[in-house]
Amino acid sequence: MHFFVIPWDVNPEIFRVGSFAIRWYGLLFASGFLFGYIIMHRIFRNENLPDSSLDRLTIYMAVGVIVGARLGHCFFYEPGYYLSHPAEILKIWHGGLASHGAAIGILLAIWFFVRKEKKDYTWAIDRIAIVVALAGFFIRIGNLMNSEIYGVETTLPWGFVFLRNGENVPKHPTQIYEALAYLLIFILLLRIYWRKKGEHIQGTLISLAMILIFVARFFIEFLKEDQVEFEQGMTLNMGQILSIPFVIAGSVWLYYSIKNKKRAVIKRPATTSSKSR
Repeated sequence: MHFFVIPWDVNPEIFRVGSFAIRWYGLLFASGFLFGYIIMHRIFRNENLPDSSLDRLTIYMAVGVIVGARLGHCFFYEPGYYLSHPAEILKIWHGGLASHGAAIGILLAIWFFVRKEKKDYTWAIDRIAIVVALAGFFIRIGNLMNSEIYGVETTLPWGFVFLRNGENVPKHPTQIYEALAYLLIFILLLRIYWRKKGEHIQGTLISLAMILIFVARFFIEFLKEDQVEFEQGMTLNMGQILSIPFVIAGSVWLYYSIKNKKRAVIKRPATTSSKSR
């Protein structure tokens, strides 16, 4: 028996003018980039790095995230359809992005960036890991506004009834579970960075991000409804299967990072005394 439920019937469109619409998901997706840029700007200032380098990094990141997320959805979740209809891959406005694909896209984008900029890969990916966790928070809230990627039926008092999808029983709001998990991970990574002023052991931030984000994803997936038809009857769904390699890779990365104890060295400008002599 459900004594208390939360009816959810939010319009995914903020407003529409003719065929043009601004959607909550798009706004929140963009917010992830905006706030990520602001935080990275502070990090670059802390390390006396030029804004132009950050601007180039942002472009690499945007391309990596969008291309990786789109290809991840197409080939991880619906390969048969998209291999038969390759032109549909380009129609990103029809929806369909996958976080595991985005993660792969980010790792590759940073590799291209550091080759071009002649920077250390671990240095760059450590800092990007902080804002990736924050972006995950915004994207999952976007999923909530779209009434998508939610969980199975629940009797808990915070169950959501997703009315736009014709639901009449409360379901786990797994979008909120993931969003809160990613927000906490973001706070932890940012705290580690500022506590050491950026001179932490290299590799710890990205490895912790990979472990924590995908462990959270793995366990929350148990509460989700199947996202695609082929997942029915599977012991582990596709999201869980794809999370396992990231957790393993993150654990190995963390082990060797702690073992090597290589710290980032930040060149700070020399300060002069304000006292008169």
